[in-house]
Amino acid sequence: MSAVASGAELEGLNRAHHPAEPRGASSGQAGPAQSGTPPHAGARADGAASAIALKANALAGGGSGVSATAVEVVGASSVAAAGPRLPTPSWSWAALPFLLLVWSAVASRFPSYVLPQPWEVAQEGWRWIANGKLWPQLAASLLEELGGFGAAIVVALVLGTSAGISSRFREFVTPLNGLFMAIPPIAWAPLTMIVFGIGYMAIIAVIFIAAVFPMAQVIQDGVLAIRSGEVRAARVLGASRVQLLLHVYLPASLPALTSALRAGFSQAWRALVAAEMIGASRGIGWMVAMGGQVGNAAQVLLGIAIIGLTAWLAELLVFRRLERRHQGWRGH
Repeated sequence: MSAVASGAELEGLNRAHHPAEPRGASSGQAGPAQSGTPPHAGARADGAASAIALKANALAGGGSGVSATAVEVVGASSVAAAGPRLPTPSWSWAALPFLLLVWSAVASRFPSYVLPQPWEVAQEGWRWIANGKLWPQLAASLLEELGGFGAAIVVALVLGTSAGISSRFREFVTPLNGLFMAIPPIAWAPLTMIVFGIGYMAIIAVIFIAAVFPMAQVIQDGVLAIRSGEVRAARVLGASRVQLLLHVYLPASLPALTSALRAGFSQAWRALVAAEMIGASRGIGWMVAMGGQVGNAAQVLLGIAIIGLTAWLAELLVFRRLERRHQGWRGH
């Protein structure tokens, strides 16, 4: 096979470097000047012949390595001919300007007290910052989110891991999980305000109920997705239940835990804003509700913009980094 390939390759090189000569050239009727051949054509022919000779030597002594060398040469020539590959442009940067343009176009058809322009909302935000009123509202919302969401993480981790490991506990907790997930979290707000009063604890309770059950479900599914062969191997090596939990179940369920945190934060942040709009004396949700009551559309849109910006920053700075960090565990 190598001899045939070498012969074919030499024949191709000969044809490439020595095209067919005119009929008159073989009889000696035309010289270089008569046939229009440039004076340096002989140098080119000598160089081509040298290249063919070198190629022939390589083919004769290369054996099976000739094919790899030829592939490398062809591949390098193809890359050089194609040139550097340009990066594919991303259009994600255009989403926010597009939204602002649409907002401005729609707002131009309404009075400013009904639908203000983006720059009017920015002016309202600057007034809140200059008066020192914005940061206390944002800090209050973040503190409530941290309390309710943090407690939900701890409980969801225990419930989800236990349900994933124990089939009996999973059968017990699955109907309860489905029941509480079917109830809108904001429906618990009046009850929590009756029990805890209007304030911090009532909102934390709503956030906790909103986040704990979706996170527990995602963590349970992640633990169930762990391959049984890994668990059996750890047991054969003498791992205890605590060691299985710490060194097998938890590391292998880290991607599911990241997904659970993302889903839980989304539910908790929505519940926080809704609970603050119903019964709170501070916070971003309260800010939106007060703006609606006094007819200040710029304040309402400012609160909505802060809500969306905070959630986007949490996704960008926290959850995407966690997902990239734990991506190596996916599929193990």
